[in-house]
Amino acid sequence: MLACDSSRLSRNNLNFTAENCSFIVRRILVTSALPYANGDIHIGHLVEYIQTDIWVRFQKLIGNRCLYMCADDTHGTAVMISARKAGVTEAEFIAQMQAAHERDFAAFDIRFDNYGSTNSPENRILCEQIWTSIREAGLVKSRDIEQLFDPKAGTFLADRFVRGTCPNCKSPDQPGDNCSKCGHHYSPTELIDPRSTLSDATPELRKALHLFIELEKLHAFLEDWTQSGKHLQPEIANYLKGHFLGEPLRDWDISRPAPYFGFEIPDSPGNYWYVWFDAPIGYMASTQQWCDRHGEKLNDWWRSNDCEIHHFIGKDITYFHTLFWPGMLKTAGYSLPEKVHIHGFLTVDGEKMSKSKGTFVAAKTYLKHLDPSYLRYFYATKLSSRVEDLDLVIDEFVAKVNTDLVNKVVNLASRTAKFVESSGLSPTYPDDGGLFAEAAKLGAEIRDAYEATDYSRAVRLIVGLADRANPYVEDRKPWDLKKDPARARELQDVCTVALNLFRQIIIYLSPVLPRLAEQSADLLSDPIQHWDQSQQPLVGTRINKFKHLLQRVEEKDVQAMIEDSKPTPGESASADRQPGAASQWNDSGDSLAAEPLAPECTIDDFAKIDLRVARVIAAEEVPEAKKLIKLTLSLGGDTTKNVFAGIKEAYKPADLVGKLVVCVANLAPRKMKFGVSEGMVTAASTEGAPPSEVFVITADQGAVPGQRVH
Repeated sequence: MLACDSSRLSRNNLNFTAENCSFIVRRILVTSALPYANGDIHIGHLVEYIQTDIWVRFQKLIGNRCLYMCADDTHGTAVMISARKAGVTEAEFIAQMQAAHERDFAAFDIRFDNYGSTNSPENRILCEQIWTSIREAGLVKSRDIEQLFDPKAGTFLADRFVRGTCPNCKSPDQPGDNCSKCGHHYSPTELIDPRSTLSDATPELRKALHLFIELEKLHAFLEDWTQSGKHLQPEIANYLKGHFLGEPLRDWDISRPAPYFGFEIPDSPGNYWYVWFDAPIGYMASTQQWCDRHGEKLNDWWRSNDCEIHHFIGKDITYFHTLFWPGMLKTAGYSLPEKVHIHGFLTVDGEKMSKSKGTFVAAKTYLKHLDPSYLRYFYATKLSSRVEDLDLVIDEFVAKVNTDLVNKVVNLASRTAKFVESSGLSPTYPDDGGLFAEAAKLGAEIRDAYEATDYSRAVRLIVGLADRANPYVEDRKPWDLKKDPARARELQDVCTVALNLFRQIIIYLSPVLPRLAEQSADLLSDPIQHWDQSQQPLVGTRINKFKHLLQRVEEKDVQAMIEDSKPTPGESASADRQPGAASQWNDSGDSLAAEPLAPECTIDDFAKIDLRVARVIAAEEVPEAKKLIKLTLSLGGDTTKNVFAGIKEAYKPADLVGKLVVCVANLAPRKMKFGVSEGMVTAASTEGAPPSEVFVITADQGAVPGQRVH
């Protein structure tokens, strides 16, 4: 880091000097969340790794010593099940997945100093050391608990393999650990109507010994650390204060019984550390591997006051990285993170990524069709220091790349470099009206934006420089100067200015676009090695033959990528991909994809269900229930049935009276605490949709109560 009290520019030669400057080299260790070794990298994952890579490249560019550590997160039931299905060992499965992950990251110019695995001997040793510290601190207790067990798959179910209705807000189809709707954290056993995602079986409750960390004993420390204003974004600190720290912290279940793929706990045979215990320790294990290769010590990075630790994570794993992980580090005597940088999720055209729509794009599929620099640049234009979701709007994506990068930045070089291939740059920097000096001065503001992870602001400032540089070229028309040999020196000077303004912009953009930076360095015979190169113009050097630096995005390539990302007929019967008569209605296949067809049944099976047209003759709310409306249905004459329907958030009782609905008339009565339900009203919804998006099935005009639905 260059700290200066004042700087001086010489206008004619623009020799940039600095007075009273001192170098303060920071030592920084940076991590991203470990990708799970049970699936390919996709464009949603890449938000985080691109964000982190930009920050690391920036830190190295300004002269800091910065290491980027990551690894595959390999343990847990999911990997065990996937390896079993693939017919390979867990070790073989995770090795194959790690190779694929590393290929994808490298293709997007994401450069790690070390990329390891949580299934490494270094990680096992560190897990045992940290566990011993936690034991000695008196934070561990054990007890038998009831846990969900899949009788078909023959395994206890990790949180991620259970879905059900949230016990807090009653949203359906929620994960086994926390609700995506209200954010409430819970145990899988607290879910209403749980089901196994491995086999769709209804889980059984079985007892097993579990070990717990008493996190409440660290409450005071965690409150001080999270609320200090130094380590977390304000919205994250407020979230933790309002959702967790305002009441006693729950014990953290840190073990899983066999069968489980992971590290067996040495002092508790038959139990394994839960994946969220050994996964963050993987940051340290990856550092240990780097240290072993470079002759350094782990404690110089993880037990040093002179080293900053920065974590980059998504908002969905805030709980683990801001409460559990700091608690583990504090107890074991390791350094705490200087900052946890938390980002939002990726949406595409304002919606969640969708396989049926082709917007759930794997990294390897993207690479078949588009330049990875496009995505790096687009994400940079959207990422700020706030915890905000990032929306990839396809039209905006195309426009930003073509307008900003190709038309504004690259065109500075493409329209001038060829004119000085023979002469090279001018021996002294020409008068440019102050353009280079103004851009050099702006470098401090751009640097501050990068440091704060406010990339969108940094990019806006940089593109603004291109907006000021292009009129210089337009006004002087080097293509016309080329026609007059007597103006060769003027042509050289104009191109020297244009290429220096281009080079300055590329230096500022190099953390975002390292590939373009390398290409530009080849063109100008000047490798980009330090931020300060943006403060001194380049003169008297040769210019190599111009090669295309960045092509325009073609709409057809984007559409080809989207089509390539849609599921094949064997993967999903997505209606929105079917040609023919249905296409005129533009019906999406999302609902069918979210809840595929049930197994086939026979006509005899169907005949057992007696569907009847019924009229709603009375409807009233059930005050004690959040979802239920009590309906009185008439099947004609004096025959009525009472039905409790979970449609309160979708309908007002008064709006239902008089409607002809379709009901299951021969359903066995079910005793509820509000009364007896004697049937069921049919309704349509999409799995996972909010309770307000439920649509009662009604009969067409002419139907009468009592008629059978065939």
